[in-house]
Amino acid sequence: MNNSEVLALLTQANAIIPDSHLVYTSGRHGRAYVNKDAIYPNTELTSSLCLLIAQYYADREIDVVLAPALGGIILSQWVAHHLSQIKKKNILAIYAEKTVDGFELKRGYDLLCRSKKILLIEDILNTGGSLKKVINLVRSLPAEIIGAACLCNRGQITTADLEDIPELYSLSQINLESWDAKNCQLCQQGVPIHTGVGKGKEFLKR
Repeated sequence: MNNSEVLALLTQANAIIPDSHLVYTSGRHGRAYVNKDAIYPNTELTSSLCLLIAQYYADREIDVVLAPALGGIILSQWVAHHLSQIKKKNILAIYAEKTVDGFELKRGYDLLCRSKKILLIEDILNTGGSLKKVINLVRSLPAEIIGAACLCNRGQITTADLEDIPELYSLSQINLESWDAKNCQLCQQGVPIHTGVGKGKEFLKR
């Protein structure tokens, strides 16, 4: 499935909101938004997308699929499930929890990762910040990172941005034009801010 086909699926699921006025987590404004939370309630869609990732990594040695919480937890379960079926071995799905300084493997998950071959999974890559913190966490265990995968790379992130991991596989890529709030073209045109997703509601309160 190519980039256009994946983006079409995400659009059908209302996971891509076009032609609106959004405020991103960074504080910048833009016309479109990738709403990952619209994907997860649809288990068939989520499973299908994760199967594509599992098929891509089917010929690699992988012991654990690891995701940063929160959104990646569901993806780690589905990717590990499909990889287990394909490779006919038990591949674990675990997640790292956010802390004040970064991420931590709690609940004994660090022991499950130590000296293992790890596939990292993320939903949407914006700056890659969360994934970079998890990469450093995994290397400190230590464990071997086989690669990383994401549903959508909207920040044009590369392996160099992610501490030079061996590989980054993106199911889809999208380039969203954005502006600083003070120079937002949509604000200047009086286009109403979308408050259902992103940080629009918080922006209007300020």
